[in-house]
Amino acid sequence: MILGVPKEVKDGECRVALTPGGAKALVRQKHAVLVQRGAGGLAGYPDAEYRSAGARVLPSARAVWEKSGLVLKVKEPLPAEFQYLKPGKILFCYLHLAADRSLTMALVRSGIAAVAGETIRDSKDRLPLLEPMSELAGRMAAIVAAYYLSTPHSGRGVLVSGLPGVLPAHFVVIGGGTVGENAAKIASGMGAQVTILDLSQERLRSLSEILPGNVSTLASTPSNIEEAVSTADAVIGAVLIPGAKAPKLITRGLLKKFPRGSVLVDVCIDQGGISETSRPTSHSHPTYSVDGVLHYCVPNMPGAYGRTATNAYTHASLDYVSLIASRGLRGAFSKDAGLAQGLNVCGGRVTCPEAAGAHRLSAARWQDVL
Repeated sequence: MILGVPKEVKDGECRVALTPGGAKALVRQKHAVLVQRGAGGLAGYPDAEYRSAGARVLPSARAVWEKSGLVLKVKEPLPAEFQYLKPGKILFCYLHLAADRSLTMALVRSGIAAVAGETIRDSKDRLPLLEPMSELAGRMAAIVAAYYLSTPHSGRGVLVSGLPGVLPAHFVVIGGGTVGENAAKIASGMGAQVTILDLSQERLRSLSEILPGNVSTLASTPSNIEEAVSTADAVIGAVLIPGAKAPKLITRGLLKKFPRGSVLVDVCIDQGGISETSRPTSHSHPTYSVDGVLHYCVPNMPGAYGRTATNAYTHASLDYVSLIASRGLRGAFSKDAGLAQGLNVCGGRVTCPEAAGAHRLSAARWQDVL
């Protein structure tokens, strides 16, 4: 199969979908790999390394898309890329369709087969492509919150660690999954007092065992969330319902109870956000303020750490990409049922039940559209 790697176009996106090492592995399997000129530059991978790996470097995104049967990206296509979506092609990337109707309908109208990394599951029902990016985003969320708490950035002027005789910052993490665990780990490591909330008592018990003593666990109920955020210097939204929109756990009314100058880092923004006041921002313009609360809502947070994230993405995705390239979608899905759950759109139909439900569409089975 011919695989194509276009350059990412989302604001501040420094990742690329394939390292030169990944390209070399695919070439060894007798696949052709086409890479757009400069695609790996921001991740620290020059064109020469792709050429040395056996890939061809093409001058434009159009050339890569037109010549490729399987297109590898990190982030979802933007409107400028919709023109490249064609029947008979396979797109492999993160999509997050539940919060993006325009993209969903563009994929449906195009007839392309689109595999979303965030809904692929492994044999243990985990999300192997989402997990490394969630780890990075969670760790980054704590760092971002600490940065924006400074007075010059309109924060409360609270140092995360505090000082002798001065209390540390209070971080509230809503959601105890991979993002939440990693956010709590870094925030507590910086010296913050952390409260982490989750619906699962079993998960809270596990977190209490693995996280340090300055992390408290709390059942995620409306009253507990309200009490926690009312004293929070920073709140990190870390709730995930795979394939579906994030629940709005922070209303505009609840936001008014946040301390003035506190920071909300909404990691859930690529699934619509945890707050009624959240809207997507970008690495170029990452924040805005509502009711005195600074909002950071960048949907491609891991894109800021291009090399680390690219290596993690390639490591997580390469076996799935290789399987599709070698067997085609039907053969790959027949061999790996968890990979089949990654198919979100195909043949003009939405095949992810959660994404279909978010847009009031009927979901098709992959067996009926391939």
